[in-house]
Amino acid sequence: MCGIVAYVGPKDAAPILLEGLQRLEYRGYDSAGLAVVNAKGLKTRKVKGRVADLAAAVPARFKGTVGIGHTRWATHGAPSDVNAHPHLDHEGRIAVVHNGIIENADELRRRLEADGVVFQSETDTETLAHLIALMAKEAESLEEAVRKALAGVVGTYGIAVVDAQRPGEIVVARNGSPIVLGIGEKEMFVASDVAALIRYTRQVVHLEDGELAVLTADGFHTFTSDARETAKEPFTVDWDAGHYDNGGYEHYLLKEISEQPDTVARTLRGRIDDRFHIAHLGGLNMDARETRSFRRVKIIGCGSAYYSGQIGAQLIEELARMPADAEPASEFRYRGPVVEPDTLYVTISQSGETYDTLAAVQELKRKGGRVLGIVNTVGSAIARETDGGIYLHAGPEVSVASTKAFTSTAVAFALLALHLGRVRDLSPADGRRVCEGLRRLPEQIKEILTLEEQIRELAIKYADAPGMMFVGRVRGYPVAREGAQKLKEISYVHAEAYPASELKHGPLALISPELPTVAVVPDDELLDKNLTTLGEIRARHGRILMVGHRTSEAADDCVVVPKNENELDPILLTIPLQLFAYHAAVALGRDVDKPRNLAKSVTVE
Repeated sequence: MCGIVAYVGPKDAAPILLEGLQRLEYRGYDSAGLAVVNAKGLKTRKVKGRVADLAAAVPARFKGTVGIGHTRWATHGAPSDVNAHPHLDHEGRIAVVHNGIIENADELRRRLEADGVVFQSETDTETLAHLIALMAKEAESLEEAVRKALAGVVGTYGIAVVDAQRPGEIVVARNGSPIVLGIGEKEMFVASDVAALIRYTRQVVHLEDGELAVLTADGFHTFTSDARETAKEPFTVDWDAGHYDNGGYEHYLLKEISEQPDTVARTLRGRIDDRFHIAHLGGLNMDARETRSFRRVKIIGCGSAYYSGQIGAQLIEELARMPADAEPASEFRYRGPVVEPDTLYVTISQSGETYDTLAAVQELKRKGGRVLGIVNTVGSAIARETDGGIYLHAGPEVSVASTKAFTSTAVAFALLALHLGRVRDLSPADGRRVCEGLRRLPEQIKEILTLEEQIRELAIKYADAPGMMFVGRVRGYPVAREGAQKLKEISYVHAEAYPASELKHGPLALISPELPTVAVVPDDELLDKNLTTLGEIRARHGRILMVGHRTSEAADDCVVVPKNENELDPILLTIPLQLFAYHAAVALGRDVDKPRNLAKSVTVE
């Protein structure tokens, strides 16, 4: 959950590293540091704080054409100058930056301390620097030293290593944490995310787990942990540096909310077949016969991806009439799941690198499961390891809180449900109805965005509440869960989501004038039951903000959104809750794009 950058070439490394770290700051931002190699050896700067603090601490004469940098999200040891990366061995020869967790770090530390090594930090990463330095005394190359050191390491890592005695090269390795190589003209780049590379090159190579690479200004070569050479073909990244600009918006989050008419349109583009009223999803890599062989669908994701999976499960059950459910990836992989040959598994990750989800994919593949991926990042680990899937084409999402990726994922599930349904028993008339509804979504999202000022005023009105309850029924429940998630993660207001029918089974005891309720009330067959729930809340003097397709006297305030098909309404009902959370966070003075304690890509357990 951190950012790595590295450079080797003819240019001064420090400015390139700092610019790359700024682009990766959304991945981790409690401390930052960099190291460069020159004729005099290693030079480092590390600070607690943001990349801007690091940039201010780097002197003008911080020269070197080889360097590594890091922005940290703490796992071992509190944020501090000492715990920031890069970490060095006690002789100052080896410098390492690391994403991931070394699970046997305590054992390695005790062994190294017994040999006289004195540790400077509380981190697990420092053990890597000392181990590599120890191996380097006997090894013929830095790559050999890194490979031998990693043989004794248990855990996840993406690392970049430089050696003061071997200037002109960088060694990188991956196991469970992303490493991307960028290929330039007589220069090479490394990052944990393509965001740090695309200003300089769009030709990239992704390392696989268990793979290492040596980079010099003239190129790179890759090999496995047992020293077997591997062949890698670069591919071109579709995104460019402009995708990472804030577009004049105050926050990336508001920009990404506002982009949703376009991102939803891109997710739909070329995927609706008007002849047969079916979704064209060639990336699934399944013919109709194979598709019909599945009897149920299991959806796996984390956080907002999990909530979008709940929307997806509802869509699949309604349109395809197949049993479907969603489960957190972190729970799935540890409960010893029964993997059935007639179950289609769908995994979700915006980054395509979420560790819990990737580990679930690997467990499913080991047990022979058929796994699809819904991801936003082309070439990511989950995209490579699954049997097929759907790319969102939502463009890079910089803000930690997911918005446009969430809605695009829900749209992707609508396409998948339509595809499964039409291969099975969904009628052409219903297929046409859903296709027409999907096509209406971008314009309807634009219409909802015009309500921003009304929603901003409501957010200010409710922002001083000590907490909020979110409720919804059936289609509305995942929307309520995602709404609560958004509010708590960026405004730090405590929020809980419950099925509306469950209030009377316990949570109704919390209702009071001080605890407002956000009610998701679509205009569907459950409207009357939802309005009854609002009456129960009002009878206990609870304040209600209703989000739905009509106003109601049962609510104190209402946000009315356009009506689509019942199955697709959850996608639209999500948008006002994103704006509500955003403006509540702004009203409370929060760091909207970088909420405390969180990082964008969760690549550790």
